[in-house]
Amino acid sequence: MIKAGIIGATGYAGGELVRILTGHKDVEIKWYGSRSYIDQKYAGVYQNMFRIVEDICKDDNLKELAEQVDVIFTATPQGFLASVLDEEILAKVKVVDLSADYRIKDVSIYEKWYGIEHKSPQFIKEAVYGLCEINREAVKGARLVANPGCYPTCSTLSVYPLLKEGLIDPSTIIIDAKSGTSGAGRGAKVANLYCEVNENIKAYGVANHRHTPEIEEQLSYAAGEPVLLNFTPHLVPMNRGILITAYASLKEVAQADGSFALPTKEQVRATYEKYYAKEKFVRVLEDGVCPETKWVEGSNFVDVNFKIDPRTKRIIMMGAMDNLVKGAAGQAVQNMNLMFGLPESEGLELVPMFP
Repeated sequence: MIKAGIIGATGYAGGELVRILTGHKDVEIKWYGSRSYIDQKYAGVYQNMFRIVEDICKDDNLKELAEQVDVIFTATPQGFLASVLDEEILAKVKVVDLSADYRIKDVSIYEKWYGIEHKSPQFIKEAVYGLCEINREAVKGARLVANPGCYPTCSTLSVYPLLKEGLIDPSTIIIDAKSGTSGAGRGAKVANLYCEVNENIKAYGVANHRHTPEIEEQLSYAAGEPVLLNFTPHLVPMNRGILITAYASLKEVAQADGSFALPTKEQVRATYEKYYAKEKFVRVLEDGVCPETKWVEGSNFVDVNFKIDPRTKRIIMMGAMDNLVKGAAGQAVQNMNLMFGLPESEGLELVPMFP
C-alpha cells in the first residue's frame, strides 16, 4: 500500500486529490495538510467527506511528512515547494507538484511570468514535466514530477500531434480558452463572487497569462523550434471544465504521388489516431462532433477533434476536459501510478458525470 500525503488538501485541486485517492485501492492517505485549517476535521471543511474521512488537517511541514509517506502531492501556490524542497526530502519520498515551480526549464522565464524568485532552481532540470501521454517513460523513473497546468494540458494535447508531424505552421497558432471558476482556486476574491461571475463571460490575463510560456515551451518541443503564440483565457459561469479552440494555418505536405498539397481531413485524423489511438484518456471524437465540457466532467478524459476551413486554409483544433481532474488531481494520480509501476488508469476509471 502506497502511503500518500497531500499539502494543500483543502483547496479545490487538493479536495479532488482526496476524492480520487480515497477510491484508489493501492493508496492510503496519511496526511491532510492545510495551513488554513490546522487541527480541524477534514470532513468539516468538505462535508461530502463526512463518515468517509475522519482525519484532522495538519500543517505543511514537508520534512516531517517525508518521514511518514512514500509520495507527497503539493497542491499549493507557486513558490511554496521551491522554498522548502531539498535533497534530504527527495532522497526519502517522491513528489508530485501541482504548482508551476518546476514546469518551466528556464528559471528566468519562470521568475518573469510569476513575479517571484525561484528558491531551488537546482531541481528544475531533474523535474519531469508530467504530461503522461508525451513524457510517459521519463515519468516512470522520476522522483520529482511537475504536474502540468490545466490550460497547458488541454492546449498541448489538442495541438501537439499536428505540430509534431509538421502539418501546421508554428508561427500562426492562436489559442482561445474557456474555464470554469474552480480554475481560479478556492481563495476569496471579489472577481470570483457569484454576482461577478454569474450571467457573464470575460477574458482575463490577455497577452500576459502565466500559462503562456508553459504552453509555448511544450509546443516548441513538438515543433523542434521556438513557438510564439497568442493565448487568451476566458472565465465562464460554471464550476468545472476547460474548452480549448486553437487556430493555425495548414502547411503543404508531401502526397503519395510526390506532389505537395494541404493535408486532407483523412490525413489529419490519421495523425491524431497515430498519437492517441492507444491512449486511455484522450478520446478523438467522431467526425463532426465538437468537444463539450459536459461530456468530460468529473473524469480524466480529454476529448479532442478538429475542423479544416478550406476557405482560409486554416484548421481549428478543439479540446475539452475537467480542469480539476485531468487538469490537476487526476493527472497527478496518473503520474503517481507511473512512478510506482501501477496501471496508469488505476483509481481513474471515472465515468464522466451527466447531468
